[in-house]
Amino acid sequence: MRGPVYVANRHEFDAVIDVRSPAEFAIDHIPGAINCPVLDDAQRHTVGTMYKQVSSFDARRIGGAMAAENIARHLREALADKPNKWKPLVYCWRGGMRSGSMTTVLRMVGWDAQQLSGGYKGWRRHVIDQLALLSPQLQLRVIAGATGSAKTRVLQALAVLGQQVLDLEDLANHKGSLLGNVPGSPQPSQTGFETRIAAVLETLDLTRPVYVEAESRKIGRLQVPEPLLMRLRASPCIEIEATPTARQAYLLRDYAYVGDDREALARQIGFLKALHSNEVMARWQGWALSGDFAALVPELLTLHYDLQYARSQSKNFASWAQRQTLPSDDLSPDGVDALARAVVALSPLSPLS
Repeated sequence: MRGPVYVANRHEFDAVIDVRSPAEFAIDHIPGAINCPVLDDAQRHTVGTMYKQVSSFDARRIGGAMAAENIARHLREALADKPNKWKPLVYCWRGGMRSGSMTTVLRMVGWDAQQLSGGYKGWRRHVIDQLALLSPQLQLRVIAGATGSAKTRVLQALAVLGQQVLDLEDLANHKGSLLGNVPGSPQPSQTGFETRIAAVLETLDLTRPVYVEAESRKIGRLQVPEPLLMRLRASPCIEIEATPTARQAYLLRDYAYVGDDREALARQIGFLKALHSNEVMARWQGWALSGDFAALVPELLTLHYDLQYARSQSKNFASWAQRQTLPSDDLSPDGVDALARAVVALSPLSPLS
């Protein structure tokens, strides 16, 4: 038996097993972990209630029986094909009884199973520490532009060109605007979002530029971690100056799916009622319900998004006055590829210390 195993040692193992309940696992987990619950959601509730209302002994007795049955099932099913030299790392909430019981049984089988010291709580501390440590070291290049400037597509094209990219909207499962919900793909939890970010940061070469989209403090319902937000706002900017015609055409293509639920679109637009007159709101919601997006999109841009953009950039980005600009009248796939190549070809921006 070896000494304590910490988060930094996790890559030494063939697999990471999260034995928490499915609900806990869904909120957040170590990337790549498989879920083999020692207690499922209902069982965990039952044992917890018994612990509080009956006795700790009865809770352990009932919980032990449930755990034994579940571990046996995992051995027959999820773990049935593992070879004798398999080496798993096991964790629960804080490195206690659930992961301890699974680790004991796996060792009895003959596998070199180890228990993660500190459990998920140790992982969470690791994520917070990594965000605080790595964010200030990032050589960020912020891709800015008014709504509909195809910033996300430019990031994706930069990645194809071999550039380092931090796509926060992809990690957040949200397009970062009022209508940014991605159909059929809910946003992760806040802790899950931060885990996704930390996992990307750990792969980056800190001596090379990292391209990121200009973001506000929140992406949908999720908050950009403070150390990363501070670095983003202090970093040099590259602004895409696309023509209104190109932006409108791009939005009509990229947000075509919003027409699948016109009533939901009208409700979303309703959240703007504090910023616009009743007459304007009635007109926009009417266009949404009738599917007249060719009329709706230009007004949303000129009367809402562009005004918000003009007010926010100089306030949010310290080096906005020194930004580099790239004009474009074509946001088709070929136009986006051309913009990405133009971004790479720009004269080097002064790195942050």
